[in-house]
Amino acid sequence: MKIQQFEDKGLAHYSYAVLSGKTVALIDPSRDVKPYILYAEEHGAQIVAVIETHPHADFVSGHLELFKTEGATIYCSALQEAGYPHKAFDEGDVIDLSGIKLKALNTPGHSPDSISIVLEENGKDKAVFTGDTLFIGDCGRPDLRENTGAVSAKREDLARQMYYSLRDKLMVLDDDVIVYPAHGAGTLCGKALSEAASSSIGEETLTNWSLQVMSEKDFVRELISEQPFVPVYFPYDVSVNKEGAEKLNVALSKVVRGIPDDEDTILIDTRPAAAFKEAHLPGAINLQDGGKFETWLGSIVAPGEAFYLLAENDAALETVIKKTTKIGYEGFIKKAFTGDKGNISMGLIDLDRFKADTSKYTIIDIRNPAEVKAHPVFSNAINIPLYELREKADTIPVDKPVVVHCAGGYRSAAGSSIVDAVLHGKTPVYDLGEAINSF
Repeated sequence: MKIQQFEDKGLAHYSYAVLSGKTVALIDPSRDVKPYILYAEEHGAQIVAVIETHPHADFVSGHLELFKTEGATIYCSALQEAGYPHKAFDEGDVIDLSGIKLKALNTPGHSPDSISIVLEENGKDKAVFTGDTLFIGDCGRPDLRENTGAVSAKREDLARQMYYSLRDKLMVLDDDVIVYPAHGAGTLCGKALSEAASSSIGEETLTNWSLQVMSEKDFVRELISEQPFVPVYFPYDVSVNKEGAEKLNVALSKVVRGIPDDEDTILIDTRPAAAFKEAHLPGAINLQDGGKFETWLGSIVAPGEAFYLLAENDAALETVIKKTTKIGYEGFIKKAFTGDKGNISMGLIDLDRFKADTSKYTIIDIRNPAEVKAHPVFSNAINIPLYELREKADTIPVDKPVVVHCAGGYRSAAGSSIVDAVLHGKTPVYDLGEAINSF
């Protein structure tokens, strides 16, 4: 028996292949199923099962494609009311996989339909795949399924269920059972995840805040408090995953190449910030290709909102198109293109002048509220998080030049471009960029 962990760094997502004999079971696969197919081929094995621990909110899964192309059976909780062909996999259900057993545990808390999967070999529990229930150092947030789909629940109710799922279902496993979560540090599905990719029940019992001795009331209060923002694409991805996504190659083939033919549709310019500031098209948003491109695309652009997609060359364009598929946004691309970069420029800030007297500028801090609270930078800054900036940029005062900053420069490139487009030259707009690190 062998467990292979796959990591998507951009989404801080872990998926798994369990190889036993000549059969493979996959757990929480990504949209791109090629790595799993190659893995099975390398071991002369067949993918026979795909298990979804819950309908994911932050990425689109490839479970339906694996059913169609590999003939794999999809397993999920009956509570999902899934719209794709599947077998119910709930408490007491077991998948026999060439000498090992995969056993379902209903572990609601992150969602009402969450399950965890215990791997048993030679009569002993060896590992548990916890989905978004138990993370390394944290547990899943309980506020993503309010008013989402047929099976929804209030955050307080799910938080209470999480308390008991952790204590009555997972903590009772042996200390040496390895914990394999669906996410690591950087996900928005929790708030305090470790950088570690795996752990053990014993280690988590000692170090994970959510497994410590506390009352249900105290646990609920702590779990609900200061969770990250919810990107607008999360409910959309839950609905996509409950039905199953289109085959990836088919979805990619439908993306139209061509230059924009109107100025009313939002344009996402994925080029580096320096190139964007030198020249860009009117109203463009500089969402650079980077580690969190998918998350911020799905936070700035609403599901169903058409957008143009620009990259600096053909290879870069293919990369960002592929990234849109991870969150199911490929169908919203009106046209994807390279070429015309426009003739609008954005001035560079005079750092010495800014440092000499920051009161002469309107400073917009686009970090998340928890970041601002933990690490304030400018006492006179106005906090408008990036995910709210398109709606609130027109409230920014224009009696002074505007300076936009985040924590390291990536978000401020997008934020300053949004503000500059909304203010339409009423006042100069500057991106503080990486210079924020000197404050």
